[in-house]
Amino acid sequence: MDVHSPRGIERVTTSLDRFFEHYYMRRPVNATFTGVHDFDDRLPDWSPTGIDSLNGEMREIASMLEREFPAPPSPREYAERPDLLDAQLARDFLSIQLAENESAHGPRGNPALWTGEAVFSIVSLMIRDFAPVEQRVASSIARLSAIPAFLAHATETMANRPIPSAWKAKAVRECEGGKILFTRGIERWIADAKISDSSANDLRQAASAAFGAAAAFADWLRSTPVGPDDAARAGPELFDLLLMRGHHCSRSRNDLLADAKSRFASERAKLNEMAEAMAGSWPAAQEQILSDHPPAEDYFDAFERIWNEARSVALARDVVTWPDWPIRYVPYPEYTSEVAPYLYYLHYRSPAPFDPYRVHDYVVPGLHRASDDSVMRPWNYSVMKLNHVVHHGGIGHHVQNWHAYNRAPSRVAKIAAVDCANRLAMFSAGTMAEGWACYVTGLMDELGFLTPLEQIADQHTRVRGLARAIVDIELHQRSMTLEDAVRFYQQEVGMSGDAARGEAVKNSMFPCAAIMYWLGTQGILDLRASLAKRAGAEWSLKQFHDDLLGCGSIPVALAAQILA
Repeated sequence: MDVHSPRGIERVTTSLDRFFEHYYMRRPVNATFTGVHDFDDRLPDWSPTGIDSLNGEMREIASMLEREFPAPPSPREYAERPDLLDAQLARDFLSIQLAENESAHGPRGNPALWTGEAVFSIVSLMIRDFAPVEQRVASSIARLSAIPAFLAHATETMANRPIPSAWKAKAVRECEGGKILFTRGIERWIADAKISDSSANDLRQAASAAFGAAAAFADWLRSTPVGPDDAARAGPELFDLLLMRGHHCSRSRNDLLADAKSRFASERAKLNEMAEAMAGSWPAAQEQILSDHPPAEDYFDAFERIWNEARSVALARDVVTWPDWPIRYVPYPEYTSEVAPYLYYLHYRSPAPFDPYRVHDYVVPGLHRASDDSVMRPWNYSVMKLNHVVHHGGIGHHVQNWHAYNRAPSRVAKIAAVDCANRLAMFSAGTMAEGWACYVTGLMDELGFLTPLEQIADQHTRVRGLARAIVDIELHQRSMTLEDAVRFYQQEVGMSGDAARGEAVKNSMFPCAAIMYWLGTQGILDLRASLAKRAGAEWSLKQFHDDLLGCGSIPVALAAQILA
């Protein structure tokens, strides 16, 4: 059987099959983003009784997996027995989900999980042509009609939890985005997709009910007592569980924190040296980076040109298998462009593993004030090349996704890094997905692809990544407050007040996530050095990269054990 088939879940024969059946049925919005469309008309059941039932189901499946697929004596056996690897990753996932469901960081306490799930349940059906539009409209009507009950359950589930003010503010903002989507966004979709009159009327009626539910939920959030910011800190127990079961990291928090702080000081000093040599100071270098942008009329062509140049360099140097899997840089769809700033709306959203397509759309804002230089400054060459081509749309996430989808023997490893409503499909994918995407900016620098200004920008990203790791640990082990985190980002990294607060709030909502960038990148660098030393003259950088990516979206630490 293949529970990943677009035709649906056919039959269950093992506890692993049961796990995947459970995964998609209980997380229908994740299923849509993955390309499993049997549940496109549903929302998850996060009511109090629904969560209790979900927890019971997860405990039962975890026990079944333990009995049928016990952990092997050595992780090297995973290379020959991908079913054992799947069972381990599935148990890790269930363990994490159970812990989150009992904490304030799951649906019992995090309102943004609810708002993100509600809004993206509809966005997921609008932005991809995986089925005829009338079929997607029918699913949208069903989900829109379910949103009032879904958000009513939110007030019941979270009724006794203190909600930090920053989390409330984020969820209220997402409600505002939802209200825009359920009105002007739906109208633009009707016009753009030429939806039939009868379907359009049903769609408007369901969207109107969803609009009212979003407004009511925002009002409820505003009216509830403000919880202490301490509720935003997960505590060391949950953080350590995520570190061990999610990232397969055996190092202690204290060891990681000391290492991150040492590297942060060193990398920040290097940044200052590079900036002073180039421009006299870091602020002066920042100004040069912002000013180094294409003319507005070259905006979209510049993305395509840089993407093609990056691919040509990587292929010429033969550093990785890069398939013919093109990206097309396009403006946001009109029906989601207005709502995007209110949401976790990604420029590059991973292709659905089980939806067919030839070219993947990478969405960026359209330019409405082409003559205004300030519009182009945020879209400078460093941002275009490092973030939108190398990290996301090129050799980074896009190439890693292809290898995971097409080469990984593990079923979990194929789907774990799918971008869903609020985060990745499975936490365990983080160090590989983000570690690889950060690692390859340094790799492309090795290949001579970065200019001196882009090297400085990449060095600043490295400093920021270490700062995020420090905040992630300190915040959730309760040695740093949320306000401390904001000040740290402002004073030590040079972030603006808004950017620092936004980053700190995101760190607070998703513990042990910010550290994955550094853990993954450093893990890949360490593994590369170790294997290169062992191989000597037989070393092949391309073989190393292909072997690593062929593991799929699994923790880098686990991949290192398999490849060692």
